[in-house]
Amino acid sequence: MLKYFISILFIFLFFSAFSQEKTMDTVKYKDRYGLRIGIDIFQPVYSLFDKDKKGLEFVGDFRITKRFYVAAELGYSEATSKEDYFEFYTNGQYIKAGVDFNAYKNWIGMENMIVVGLRYAFSTFDQTLNEYTVNADPFLPNQTITTPVSYDGLNAQWIEFVLGLKAEILHNVFMGFSFRWNQMVTSKEPENFKNLYVPGFNKVYLNDNGFGFNYTISYLLPFYRK
Repeated sequence: MLKYFISILFIFLFFSAFSQEKTMDTVKYKDRYGLRIGIDIFQPVYSLFDKDKKGLEFVGDFRITKRFYVAAELGYSEATSKEDYFEFYTNGQYIKAGVDFNAYKNWIGMENMIVVGLRYAFSTFDQTLNEYTVNADPFLPNQTITTPVSYDGLNAQWIEFVLGLKAEILHNVFMGFSFRWNQMVTSKEPENFKNLYVPGFNKVYLNDNGFGFNYTISYLLPFYRK
């Protein structure tokens, strides 16, 4: 489904540009500047198929120059993660803020985007170790501990690199998606347990990096033209 959506967006960008009249170059046109707000629809839909993960994210950006936007995301996430020898639950909230650059050179009147962006993100969350397996004696079978252990007041900060597309499908209505590559900067971890999942960051890999994705619908509130 995702590859069809990507293809449609590329086709939309191409034909939108192709359909512009060349005579428009001589017409003075003022670009719209305003606040675009929306929601990530991927997480709520995904939670219908995976009961172990839930979340909601709001997105927004504001145009500050012809090609640059300030952008932010705000959300929460909860997930139950199952590894080979333990299972844990994570819940918390996060905020991301940064800038987007529109690498797509629009024709007059178009507001589509090829997004190249950067975010600095912060998350606060709690972890609960639901169960874990230990082997205190190599001559005895493994023992599974099912008494939950909670770790509260954790946090993490990271840098996020963004690459995506955004296209106007109806007047003021935009559909888009973006891929995120995350690199952890700092993380407050509980004793004897590493933060393997962070809300907004997702799964934390060995080199303290990770990946993310969103699939958004948003609405532009135009404030002025220039």
